[in-house]
Amino acid sequence: MHRTIIGALAAAVLGTVQGAEPSQASSARYYQVVGVEGEDMLKMRAGPGIGYKIIVGLPNGTVLRIHSCEQTGGTRWCKASLKQSRALKGYVSQAYLREFTGK
Repeated sequence: MHRTIIGALAAAVLGTVQGAEPSQASSARYYQVVGVEGEDMLKMRAGPGIGYKIIVGLPNGTVLRIHSCEQTGGTRWCKASLKQSRALKGYVSQAYLREFTGK
């Protein structure tokens, strides 16, 4: 049930930003979501830890702008926003990010 809701929300968010203009900031660090298994998604959370509310699920291939990272327990959490929609911000585990070299 949660997977379906998160998937629908992610599809809606990603679908609405397709026509948005790319970022003008040249110093931005962009990373791509990788390594999420099967139908699961990387959870973007309201804070740096699994105890925080899930904002949205992000499928493999989603490009994020990383603002900063911090260690919380055994996980490194990065404050991120969608590349095409900076208004959607939250925290994701760095373990599922790879530097994005595309456009």
